[in-house]
Amino acid sequence: MTASELDLALVPKDALGICNRLRERGKRAWIVGGCVRDLLLGRAVSDWDVCTDALPDELLRAFPKAIPTGVEHGTVTVVVNKVHYEVTTLRGEEGYSDGRRPDQVFFVEDLVRDLARRDFTVNAIALDPTTGHVEDPFDGRGDLERKLLKAVGVAEERFSEDGLRVLRAARFVATLELDLDEATARAIRPTLSTYEKVSSERIRDEWVKTMKAARPSRAFEVMREHGLLEVTCPEMLEGVGMVQNKWHAFDVWGHAMACLDASRGDAVLRLSALLHDVGKPRTREFNDAKGDYTFYNHEEVGANMLGPVLERLRFSNDERARIVHLVRHHLICFAPDWSDAAVRRWVKRVTPERLEDLYALNDADIRGKGRPVDDELENARVLKARVAAVLAAGATLSTRELKVNGRDLMTELAIQPGPVLGKLLDALLEQVINDPAQNERELLLRAARELVAKGL
Repeated sequence: MTASELDLALVPKDALGICNRLRERGKRAWIVGGCVRDLLLGRAVSDWDVCTDALPDELLRAFPKAIPTGVEHGTVTVVVNKVHYEVTTLRGEEGYSDGRRPDQVFFVEDLVRDLARRDFTVNAIALDPTTGHVEDPFDGRGDLERKLLKAVGVAEERFSEDGLRVLRAARFVATLELDLDEATARAIRPTLSTYEKVSSERIRDEWVKTMKAARPSRAFEVMREHGLLEVTCPEMLEGVGMVQNKWHAFDVWGHAMACLDASRGDAVLRLSALLHDVGKPRTREFNDAKGDYTFYNHEEVGANMLGPVLERLRFSNDERARIVHLVRHHLICFAPDWSDAAVRRWVKRVTPERLEDLYALNDADIRGKGRPVDDELENARVLKARVAAVLAAGATLSTRELKVNGRDLMTELAIQPGPVLGKLLDALLEQVINDPAQNERELLLRAARELVAKGL
């Protein structure tokens, strides 16, 4: 099936039922927008939207249980078999003083006029599912065939209406694997003042949606080239054109893009891949002895940078903590001659809960270097096997797993509550990490007495 064809059998019968009920009342109805686009592309459709010439009060009469989601703007939500369908009256819009919402919404009877207010031609296609007729006044199907993302009408006007549209353009370039139309691309920088009005929450949501693409880097290349990152995250641009070292074929930016595309996992993990080397530009130095550049402590510098960046972008506390942790520990310097104690110490530092994330990030980091990496991939495989072995052996990795606790130490050693108690437990844990056989009550108490006698 080409992008000019679609299979009506894929339209849910409940969506068809909504259109039929409106037709029975003398109204017209179409499914519209992204769902039609995805049907034409042969992609799974997650949300089905309906537009109609029925006015809001007529919609509520036709669907008495509809949720008046945005009824003042003509939108209600019809719930059928627990699935939500947005049904919206054909409308026109005027004025966008806040760069997001129209100052005035008015209802129209002309479908083409409604489609003309939409962002991109591929999203301005309507389908009458009862007849199979497609209304495509801006040749969205042709653009899908040409793999082109083009604004409806005058691009600067569309982007000035809603500042988020330039970021949606970047996302669609990645998720739909389209190329950006030249005139549409030229309209981005002149309208960045409108983009600056977009809330951080909306930007965050677009970034997260972008991570569903096979190659999210396509979106971030658009953001870099056309100025969006200058507004949203200038920290990422510091690595553009910055040479790394003999271990990398790409500059810092290029490696971030390659690592992002190589990453596999949820949006937060892929964001960690995108941002893992953000600290490199601020730590780059030339080492005369090595004759190459070094980036000492870039993982710590990057982690410290990202806390404020992610807060600015309104990521949740849990998301920020996970990304910062992964960036802080992404540099894995494992060597096969590590002792079991060294492996246990590394697992304790990175925490067992984050092992799978770090393995995935490390794999993407290696594959994103742009050169042969078989040796590094084998080294990573050996590390995973060594970690699995020490965990299977029952490694003690926290003070909670010691055979003594704070109460035991206070009772047996007459120690008062305070910082010294925590330091003592940490010292005992270090001994057990070095030698797991030491995790016995009497051995730990004896070791604790010796540590106290030495003035811990």
